[in-house]
Parts: sequence; C-alpha cells; structure tokens
Amino acid sequence: MIRRARIGAGYLGPGLLQLAKWLLASREDTNFTYDLTENSIHNLAHTIAVVTYVPFAQVIGIINEARYCQELQDYVLSKTLADPHRDRSDSKCRFARRLGWYAFVRILKPSIVVETGIDKGLGSVLLCYALLRNQQEGFSGHYFGTDIDPGAGWLLGPPYKDIGTILYGDSIESLKKFSQPIDLFINDSDHSEEYEYHEYKVVAGKLSPGAVILGDNSHCTNKLSLFSEEAGREFIFFREDPLNHWYPGAGIGISFERAAVSRKLKLTGTAYSSERVSG
Repeated sequence: MIRRARIGAGYLGPGLLQLAKWLLASREDTNFTYDLTENSIHNLAHTIAVVTYVPFAQVIGIINEARYCQELQDYVLSKTLADPHRDRSDSKCRFARRLGWYAFVRILKPSIVVETGIDKGLGSVLLCYALLRNQQEGFSGHYFGTDIDPGAGWLLGPPYKDIGTILYGDSIESLKKFSQPIDLFINDSDHSEEYEYHEYKVVAGKLSPGAVILGDNSHCTNKLSLFSEEAGREFIFFREDPLNHWYPGAGIGISFERAAVSRKLKLTGTAYSSERVSG
C-alpha cells in the first residue's frame, strides 16, 4: 500500500505544489487563465488541421500570431490594471484553449461570430482581434457576445469593440431573437447540461453552411457530441494541458460538417491540403 501511495503521490504532488503557488501569486477565483504546454499547443494545432485540412505548420503560425502578439498583451494588461475588477484578475494575458477559437476565426473567415457567456471578455478581445486581422485581408466580420451579467465584458474596448457587440440578458433569449446567419458559435455560458443543449437546439436553424460550433463544456458533458449525432455533424474533442497550474484544464468540443467546411475554405481561398479533400 505504501508503494502504491507513492505512485499516486507522484501524480498528485505537483498539483498540490502548484496550488500553493497559485494561492500566493494569483487573484483569480473563476475562469482561471494559464498558458498551455508546448505539447498541448501542438495537439491543438493538429486537431484544427484535421477539422479544416489546413496544414499543421500553417495552423501553428496562426496560433502564434495571437500567442506572441505584444499588442494584445499590452492591451489586456492596461485594461486590467485600470479596472475595478483588477482585484480578481491577474495582470497577465494568457489565452490557453482560446487560441483554438482564434485559429478557427482566422481560418474560416466568418462573417458572424457568436459567443455565449463572456465573463470579463478575454475571449471577446481575442476573437475581435482575429476579425480585425481578417478585415485587413479583405474579410469583414462582426462579433456578438451574450451574458446575463450587465457588468460582463469590461475588457472589450476600442479598437476591438468597434467590431464587437455585447447582448445583455439570458443567452437563450438573445439567441432566439438573433436573426443573422451564424458562421462560428461558441458555447461558454451556463454550464448545466440542459442549458448547454438548449443553446445548440436554438442555434441549429441559424447556422450558415459550413458553420462550426465550439463547446467549452465538452470536457464535462456529452451534449455537443449528442447534438452532432442528431444533426448529422461530425464531432471531435481537444483537451488542453495547462502549464504550471493546478487546474486540470478544460477543452474544446468541435462540431462541424466536413464537406461544408471544405467548400467554405475554397470560397475564401484559405490554403488547405487539397489532396485530402474530396467533393
């Protein structure tokens, strides 16, 4: 038993040490931020490459656009230090799995991106940055975030707010009223299974051809995979590996229609591995 206990402690011990460091160094109490391990970044890029047929090397380059962007780092830091919420936020810019969200926006060139549940708006800023990069390449787009908290999204300011709109109120009610075709939908609101599944059912008839759904709760529930089965869509899951953090990480559930995504990429002129694409 002692020998087996040592084996288990070998797995749990580092996490306990990281927790102690986090208690002293961090102010966060929800929506924890952290970097990903290099291996996790590579796994994320490979996952996106499988879904989009965009070469791995190109996906890594896109991820690194945001990962090493000093403009984003400076913006998030300055907004955090100037806001009353700074007592519950860390003064570092770490996007973790959201880098995958960014890559999908840069690859798919969506006209409409919708994210439910935005909290302070870290993902909002990153998604709007991706849309601004797309705009420079001739692809216009707009971001819509929903949140029931009237104080949510405080990180979202100019120039990112210029192409970003926050819809306050119940996310499902906001989605029911939404009338524009959605190209990329990100579920990150109420994490109950019923609410998550309800969101997917509401947006099902509002998705554009080739639309992709990203689920931020797929490490806890099977609702996006279940919805994908029912809707005749494919599903794949990426699990992140946080770097030097006690939190075990979440992930990205990805729901898509392969042929429709391929057609969309051809229309936007996005580079892809043509020898792997049929139809």
